[in-house]
Amino acid sequence: MGRKVIAEAVGTFVLVFFAVGSAVVGFETVGPLGVAVAFGFVLLALAYAIGPISGCHVNPAVTLGVLLNRGITPREAGAYVVAQVVGAVVAGGLLKLLVVAGGVTDETGGLGTNAWGESVNLFGALIVEIILTALLVLVVLLVTHANASPGFAGLAIGLVLTVIHLVGIPLTGTSVNPARSIGPALFAGTQPLSQLWLFIVAPLVGAVLAVGVYRALVGTRSGLGATTSHDPTGAAVDR
Repeated sequence: MGRKVIAEAVGTFVLVFFAVGSAVVGFETVGPLGVAVAFGFVLLALAYAIGPISGCHVNPAVTLGVLLNRGITPREAGAYVVAQVVGAVVAGGLLKLLVVAGGVTDETGGLGTNAWGESVNLFGALIVEIILTALLVLVVLLVTHANASPGFAGLAIGLVLTVIHLVGIPLTGTSVNPARSIGPALFAGTQPLSQLWLFIVAPLVGAVLAVGVYRALVGTRSGLGATTSHDPTGAAVDR
């Protein structure tokens, strides 16, 4: 269990520091496409790197989906979520340190935080984040289903996260991951913090929606989907 928790903390740190960091230090250079690809590639790499250890959730919404799908115990889920938030907060703090003391220019103007108001209103942001998260969690559950083709889940998950960011970046900056939103927001001032609740609530609602769709597609007991016994690489998780 200890190795799983460490893997989730490290994995979430890597996702936030490198993927959110790609926006913070290079958004004007790489643009939304580059940031979307960064998120997708980082998650793809993590799926194969730590998938055999923890299943590579690195996202409380994914953990909730797996929990509701009976692929993880409540105790494990709680430990995963704490580890994910800790990893994201450490990454957000390090990005802030680079901006404040490292001479790095924050090209997002908000440490890569999520927000609504310029391109979408509160209601629109809520719907967007619910639907995008539902897509992510649904894909995770389907491609890690017991009957899915082994070895290709990580690729599918990385690709869908890229597409999700291409849609979401112009609207909310794309959360679909409460930990990803919490980490930078804690160091970005009052405005991001005041809107943070939406980027916690909407992804969790999206996860619940995804589980409902998943069960409608494959049934309640025909496969575990992203379980602790099957990871995105198709290998057995180290227990």
